[in-house]
Amino acid sequence: MSSAPPPAATAPLSAVLITQNAAHSLPSCLQSLAFADEIVVVDSGSSDGTVALAEHYGARVVHQEWLGFGRQKQFAVSQARHDWVFCIDADEQVTPALAAAIGAALQGPRHHAYRVARCNRFMGRYLRHGEGYPDWNLRLFHRGHARWSDDAVHEHVLTGESVGDLAGDLLHDSAETLDSYLAKQNRYTTLAAEAAHRAGKRAGSGRLLLSPLFRFIKFYLVRRGFLDGLPGLVHTLIGCTNSFAKYAKMIDLQRRSGR
Repeated sequence: MSSAPPPAATAPLSAVLITQNAAHSLPSCLQSLAFADEIVVVDSGSSDGTVALAEHYGARVVHQEWLGFGRQKQFAVSQARHDWVFCIDADEQVTPALAAAIGAALQGPRHHAYRVARCNRFMGRYLRHGEGYPDWNLRLFHRGHARWSDDAVHEHVLTGESVGDLAGDLLHDSAETLDSYLAKQNRYTTLAAEAAHRAGKRAGSGRLLLSPLFRFIKFYLVRRGFLDGLPGLVHTLIGCTNSFAKYAKMIDLQRRSGR
């Protein structure tokens, strides 16, 4: 009688993240990464006990001065001991279902990169529609076949190969106030406008007016953001405001620079 074949070996995995003063959210994040073979935390000068917390949970901590989101995350990837990496932010948690899906994928990878569905908590509620879900993010990849972009904001993973989807959710709970969230969005739209301007992109009154409108139709009506109640409405409207602000800032940069 023939015996069953042995289970496939799982490729070793490094979980990597960047931090700066993330002590309030870090424990939940690191606890959810217990399935990884190692955890690498790249810190850019925390003063709130982040480093001590990371070491307490068994993470290997590397210091690196701030390079911008994309370059900082790529530096973190370069510090991993294993080629397969899972990138996570300090205010995110891997659900048991997602951890199981990652383990299954690494037993016999069919792709070199995988997306996960991120579920965003906003105004006390996990959004399940609109722009808030599924907020697909490419987070699991073989670093020989993918890398983070160099963007200072709105960074993303670049790969020229096919991308798979994983079951389970990545929970995102920033635990920030609406005031701090709006302040962060203001910084992001400034960085996005500056990057677009440097790339030679231009904006006019058409995009300024129509982009927020199309965004509202897409996320609040087509993707049913209205089913998330008041948080869904506020989240959609802030996204529309961000679109307006980005193009308004681009127009201002064009006016100031004369091009």
